[in-house]
Amino acid sequence: QVQLVESGGGLVRAGESLRLSCAASGSLFRINAMAWYRQAPGKKRELVAHITSGGITNYADSVKGRFTISRDSAKNTVYLQMNSLKPEDTAVYYCHANLNLPVLPGDYDYWGQGTQVTVSS
Repeated sequence: QVQLVESGGGLVRAGESLRLSCAASGSLFRINAMAWYRQAPGKKRELVAHITSGGITNYADSVKGRFTISRDSAKNTVYLQMNSLKPEDTAVYYCHANLNLPVLPGDYDYWGQGTQVTVSS
């Protein structure tokens, strides 16, 4: 069984920073891409940032220049450094991982439980 456990959410004021972490654990063989998504009330879940196993990143236009995704492959952990936060960044942030499992062919998608980020004006 594979688990993704997020941490680091909270309540901050506009202009402040937060750092989210997501650690993968369990019976996994290899993690391919990892990503952060977010979902605000009444809106669809959207991709925030994505990082490949080779370290290639891409970002939603709304967070470019403010957010940075990184990963520590030795710890099976992905991070999201969020600077200059805005009220419109308020959402539940979800970690996503695409990975390979021992024995089973193919790749699989896993999600974390989500962590709330609230930015006050």
